[in-house]
Amino acid sequence: MADEGKNSPAGRILAIDDDRGLLESFALCLQGVGYRVTTAASVPEGLKLAATQPFHVCLLDRNIGYDSGLDALPKLRELAPAMRVIMVTGHSRVDDAVQAITDGAADYLVKPCSPEQLRIAVARQMETLRLLERIERLEREVPDARAEPQSRNPAMQKVLEMARQVARTDANVLLLGESGTGKGVLAAAIHDWSARAEAPFATINCPSLSAELMESELFGHAKGSFTGATQSTQGRVSNADGGTLFLDEVGDFPLALQPKLLRFIQDKTYERIGDPSTRRADVRIVSATNRDLEAMVRDGQFRLDLMYRLNVIALTLPPLRERMEDLEDLALGFLQRYARAYHLPAARLSPAALARMRAYAWPGNVRELQNVIERAVILSSGEVVGDEHLALGPPEAAAGASNDPLPVAGAPMTLEVLERRHIEAILAGSPTLDAAARTLGIDSSTLYRKRKAYGL
Repeated sequence: MADEGKNSPAGRILAIDDDRGLLESFALCLQGVGYRVTTAASVPEGLKLAATQPFHVCLLDRNIGYDSGLDALPKLRELAPAMRVIMVTGHSRVDDAVQAITDGAADYLVKPCSPEQLRIAVARQMETLRLLERIERLEREVPDARAEPQSRNPAMQKVLEMARQVARTDANVLLLGESGTGKGVLAAAIHDWSARAEAPFATINCPSLSAELMESELFGHAKGSFTGATQSTQGRVSNADGGTLFLDEVGDFPLALQPKLLRFIQDKTYERIGDPSTRRADVRIVSATNRDLEAMVRDGQFRLDLMYRLNVIALTLPPLRERMEDLEDLALGFLQRYARAYHLPAARLSPAALARMRAYAWPGNVRELQNVIERAVILSSGEVVGDEHLALGPPEAAAGASNDPLPVAGAPMTLEVLERRHIEAILAGSPTLDAAARTLGIDSSTLYRKRKAYGL
């Protein structure tokens, strides 16, 4: 086995062939345009490499010693489902080509092929991978999630300036701030500003998964490793190879799984569930939380060493109530987006609507503003969105929601404000989220949704 090339802006290639001279030719040809080429002279060696290292494209010979490349193709597809396989053979029979494509090959080259033919075939598969990743990313993201963040607020401008500076490095970044302040948008922007921008950006929402599902989602699993595992999966770590992995609400990352995450961050190595082969992936970690990780460490709910690894650079996003200079720009941006999306006439906000929005405390921050504007655009029948279209609580109740004592029953306020204050008080007096959920008589997932909705 030979591993040539250093940096790999174009991608990683695995070449499997028993002709070592041909392997050297493949390596020289592809390294000249920036690929990193790893070679194997036998099927077992090639399968081992595919099981332990991430590759974008595999060049697979039809006959490798006494082994058949066609027979190895299904195993390669199982070990690396996202890898594109180009069958390379000295046979030009049509039925061989049809069989290879049927078994999962993406293309078919006949020896001898020119260096240009080889480069074109590999480049075509790399472009296909980029398109597939982009489609998946667009399907996964909310509209405008990749819009570049901007601000008129001095504190937020400093955060964005530091984020741009940090983006040029591979340092892990921890984004702090209340729920709904735009941590996910900034995480995507850091990726887009980095040298990894052309590689994948993958997201895991930590509170939405159990420890078992989290491990599978993060690292992948082998077929048959547990009930319901009908096929092998790569996991987000493998999918994000060369790019960025965003751990949203990392404070809720399962404690039992934290050692495996720590090991991956330190060594870039991991194992899929049900597969003992150690794999590697080059992934930059950006995480976010609205929780106090230091307090969680003191309470034994979060590992100190993991916090240090995640918190190489910490950026704290100010809440919307502290950056009201941005309110009108954000609101108009959301208004224009939803007017286009729903083909509605809404075009501007009335002075009364803007005044009411400025008087509101926005406990749910930018996410709440987005939801309020979406609803207003739908309810408005004309070009002007008025204050009557805004679903906002009383300004004075909202402004004091986080500081006022818990009210007694019958106090003059909405049920929404009453519920928010009650949940906030229970959370403040509970050692864990599970304990708070038990006190409230709801399950943890319901409490999580309410925390997100109220910005707690």
